[in-house]
Amino acid sequence: MISVNLNITAIGKQEQIQNTEQVKTTFKQATRMTQLTRRHFIKLSALGLGAAIVSSGLQGCSDDDDPITTRKVAFNHGIASGDPLNDRVIIWTRVTPIDDPDSAVTVSWEVASDEAFTNLLHNGSTETTSARDYTVKVDVQNLQPGTVYYYRFKTNGVTSATGKTKTLPQGSIDRVKLAVFSCANYPAGYFHVYGEAAKHSDLDAVVHLGDYFYEYGANGYATEDAETLGRTLPADNSGELLTLGDYRKRYALYRTDSDLQALHKGVPFIVVWDDHEVANDTWRDGAENHNESEGDFSQRKIQALQAYFEWMPIRPVQENDEETIYRSFQFGDLVDLHMLDTRIIGRVQQLDYGNYLDPATGSFNAPQFIADVSSTSRTLLGTEQLGWLQNTMLSSNAVWQVLGQQVLMGKMMIPAELIVQLANPDPGTTLALFAELAQIKGRILLGDPTVTDAERARVETVLPYNLDAWDGYAYEREVILATAKQANINLVTLAGDTHNAWGSELRDNNGDTVGVEFATASVSSPGLEEYLSLPPLPAVIRQTEQGLETLIDDLKYLNASQRGFLITTFTRSDAVAEWRFVSTVKSKLVSEDTSRRMTLKTQAGDNEHRLQPV
Repeated sequence: MISVNLNITAIGKQEQIQNTEQVKTTFKQATRMTQLTRRHFIKLSALGLGAAIVSSGLQGCSDDDDPITTRKVAFNHGIASGDPLNDRVIIWTRVTPIDDPDSAVTVSWEVASDEAFTNLLHNGSTETTSARDYTVKVDVQNLQPGTVYYYRFKTNGVTSATGKTKTLPQGSIDRVKLAVFSCANYPAGYFHVYGEAAKHSDLDAVVHLGDYFYEYGANGYATEDAETLGRTLPADNSGELLTLGDYRKRYALYRTDSDLQALHKGVPFIVVWDDHEVANDTWRDGAENHNESEGDFSQRKIQALQAYFEWMPIRPVQENDEETIYRSFQFGDLVDLHMLDTRIIGRVQQLDYGNYLDPATGSFNAPQFIADVSSTSRTLLGTEQLGWLQNTMLSSNAVWQVLGQQVLMGKMMIPAELIVQLANPDPGTTLALFAELAQIKGRILLGDPTVTDAERARVETVLPYNLDAWDGYAYEREVILATAKQANINLVTLAGDTHNAWGSELRDNNGDTVGVEFATASVSSPGLEEYLSLPPLPAVIRQTEQGLETLIDDLKYLNASQRGFLITTFTRSDAVAEWRFVSTVKSKLVSEDTSRRMTLKTQAGDNEHRLQPV
């Protein structure tokens, strides 16, 4: 009998909801909020959310138009590029006015085909003010496909670092190489993962799947080592983020990190938000980490997204433009990358196991839960985005179609009694139960005739591990998988959010494997090793990983304890995922942990869509 309070929609993110009654109050309040519709995006555009200046070529003198004076300015937050297409790319910077913080600053840009800027192709200047937090975003157009370019900014006699970017290729190509990231928590540890990726000079793009920062305050999630690491939040930004100024300052803090600056400087980013860019477990009308005392959620969300568009190298939403943040990138005829929003536009509120428990008996209302979790009204993308995705997938002729999105699409169904145990994990009891259930499942897989009906029921009575992921929104997942199967698509999904590395096969409700999923570990946020209180012993951690790999039918790989990133390489024959990990994020002395490196691949045209070790 289930007799504990199951409120575990956050399991898998290792962020436990601490106050059930407060959460329920929050959700009731959130249902009265206004959904972020197209109207809100137009409002964001009117606010000038990082509006881009178009640069079409040379515009005269390459010097900045602001005369050199004694005024002090700096490029403290580095430079960045992003949203590359085959003929254009966004370049970005932020200038810091030091001695006159409230007046406008004129900033110029230069783009060249060589690092010495002897062959100058673009230049121009623009004025930036506090209204856009002194950020500058330029949409550099009329470029050549598959070409490397160099860029820099100038103001008041100060020149930024030189950035390197690259447009997308066109026509027939043989290889695309992407680095994938998620979940960077500044107080939790150093961003060594970004630094390691910056050493790879042959990346075509970085795909960042969200949780670029965390909205928590100084005593929030994973901040216990911040003082020791020298990564405390500044006094003027140490609370939970609620206002436009709060969100801007948090971006500014993160962008002072040298490892993040190095990666932005060398590779164009293709980005999408997850929940922490607004608040933990965001859905379209609310969030777990928002309550009535914190004001109107829709206003908080609008201000968070304004800061996002100001600080990220992404094309802004324009009035009368039907695109929002979901969009596609074509890497020649090899890869179509579809970036999705699974958080803000269409997601309905997450289910909560606690709502299916009888308070008197503790019994679980399984029929009602199954009906709710599979309901056609449970949307993650929303009708408009889902229709766009289906049409885009069906019209694509690329060898590989890749979904860049936030949460796990692979089915993570685990024994129901293990879900009960995970609600209140005791390390010893949990590990023992893992081992016991995995042993039973292993015997079943080997065809052991001594397995009893009771034992079989223990491992075959399963529930979704994470209701915040696609497991909590089963209908839309089936629609996507059916679309991919209908068109015989080579489907790969990329995911983040959980802080752990996963490799899964994507199986529909008919039992057919339709594609594969590669999920990246976090940059610095702790994973299952902390949530399960695993002892730092390689044998114990590996035993836990193997137990989950055995219990979850579609899971083929898991690293449950390390921080890292994912390199995905696509060729005409294979899609290869290589998980890379750093030795620690708790010390400035770091190296890559090559002993845990893992590589899996799937083959184009493989109707069984298998994941195989390399």
